[in-house]
Amino acid sequence: MTLELLAQPASLDWHQCLARLIRNAGTPAFPGLLEQSLRERIAFDSILVNTYKGRHRPLLIHDDCPAPLRPVWIERYLSEAYLLDPFFAAVQRGLDNGAHRLHELAPDRFEASDYYHHYYRGLGLGDEVGLFTRVAPDVVLVVSLGFRRDGARLTRRHFQALRHVAPVMEALIGEYWHWQGGQFQASLEAQEPVEAAFASFGQGLLTTREQEIVRLLLAGHSTKSAARELGISDGTVKVHRKHLYQRLDVSSQSQLFRLFLDHVALVSRRQSDVATPAR
Repeated sequence: MTLELLAQPASLDWHQCLARLIRNAGTPAFPGLLEQSLRERIAFDSILVNTYKGRHRPLLIHDDCPAPLRPVWIERYLSEAYLLDPFFAAVQRGLDNGAHRLHELAPDRFEASDYYHHYYRGLGLGDEVGLFTRVAPDVVLVVSLGFRRDGARLTRRHFQALRHVAPVMEALIGEYWHWQGGQFQASLEAQEPVEAAFASFGQGLLTTREQEIVRLLLAGHSTKSAARELGISDGTVKVHRKHLYQRLDVSSQSQLFRLFLDHVALVSRRQSDVATPAR
């Protein structure tokens, strides 16, 4: 069976593609060649290559975002939206290898969340696949392939193909990081974590448990899912939610979301002011 597979004409094309990627795995050209190679086999609408280190802001390595969309697609993600991204959350939980669909990783109420409607749906995306590779003990690189609702469709066959080639992609991406990662390390470490926004949101008003519930609700967890994550009852989550709404003077999750984004923006400005020396 393996011999028959290797003898097929399509196999030659694939192996020529692999040879090109292998030759360039240690060069700066690799991310662009990886995009080209994937596009020749799977129709997707967008690509982002991000590196994640702990709870620092992600560092963007490669993308195909048109200039007019960068403020919404790239800058908003890197400045605030990543905190609620299921891919970012998956890295924090320890996911570090393989091809994974967004819907596998997202909370049960993700599509009802304000993050989904204000950011994800705003980009026109209907699906996303991440190729996860741990490239260092504390760094995970994720190649995100986006599929628009009115664009390319991710079929089961396409996803299965991505899962099958994931081990090869992981080896190539690891080789790329081995030779090129040094140029990104300083920038990656300099990325201030806006995680401080979660830690300080509602500080002095909310209990630690209520802050945890805010995080889960904003990320798209239902009451039942949040209760399961925290090991408490649904009723206890509802009581905490009622109290935190009262203490923050909001009456809906949408108001909570907007209040949180305002807080993230404030934290980001403060960090920028500290990082920028006065002239």
